[in-house]
Order: sequence, then structure tokens, then C-alpha cells
Amino acid sequence: MAKVGLNRFGHIRHLVARAAFNSGKVDIVPINDAFIDLNYMVYILQYDSTRGTVKAEDRRLVINGKPTSIF
Repeated sequence: MAKVGLNRFGHIRHLVARAAFNSGKVDIVPINDAFIDLNYMVYILQYDSTRGTVKAEDRRLVINGKPTSIF
């Protein structure tokens, strides 16, 4: 499985993150964005996506049960 990190979490990158998690072939290891907090990342993915579950847990973004560190 390929491991990828994301710098910033704007519109395109959150779509890439969602596709990566849904594919099962790419693991998003960290997401680095100093301008967006974790709760807003969850909000973006919950309301701009149609599949899967998204939540914040222990300062991590959890998509479909897979945790990702946020910096």
C-alpha cells in the first residue's frame, strides 16, 4: 500500500483523501494544514461527500475507521 501525506486540506486535496480512503490502495499518513482545524476537516468531508463515515477522535481524522494524524 502506498503511503501519502497531504499538505493543506483544500477542496481538491480533501477529494483526493476521500478517493484514497475509498480505494484501499493508498494510505493517507499525515495531513498538514495550519489553517483548518480538525473539526472543520470532519465537517468538510461529512457534507461534501456521499459515502463513508467521518469523525474526529483523539486529535485524528478517522475516515471509514482509518485514523490519520493531523499536524
